[in-house]
Amino acid sequence: MQEPSLLKHLRDIIIFPFMITVVIPWLLYNKNQALIPDHIIVKIAGILLFIIGIFLFLYTNFLFKTVAKATLAPWSPKQNLVVKGPYRYCRNPMITAVLCILFAEALYFHSTNIFCFGCFFILTNTIFFIKVEEPYLTKTFGEQYLDYKSKVGRWIPTLKPYQQA
Repeated sequence: MQEPSLLKHLRDIIIFPFMITVVIPWLLYNKNQALIPDHIIVKIAGILLFIIGIFLFLYTNFLFKTVAKATLAPWSPKQNLVVKGPYRYCRNPMITAVLCILFAEALYFHSTNIFCFGCFFILTNTIFFIKVEEPYLTKTFGEQYLDYKSKVGRWIPTLKPYQQA
């Protein structure tokens, strides 16, 4: 199976994370509606969360390109199970990265709408992972994935890094 081109990686980044973290928050932003305080400490927290989210997103995408030999899109067949880097602690750090970016935007722009969208995002992704992604990975990688799944949390990182059997 051939590794996806850089163009396919960029296409999938634009289709998913760019739409989720830029376009939709821009559409949801309402500067007259704010339950999150407009305070310098909240803005700094937003900036720090954004930096963490961007770093985690770039690193996990690099791992998908180099280890999984796939793009982040659900329709892109994964050639290998990624269990390196942040994937040793959390099964879905790429989604966690996007969630960090969304919550960072909510804090920085003190937007309740973006915060609520972040909550909706994690809920829909939880359902998607349980109903679609995890069965696909079980079918594709079998015992290797089941062992990984039993030792590494979906969203909450484990303290002990995953060690392949």
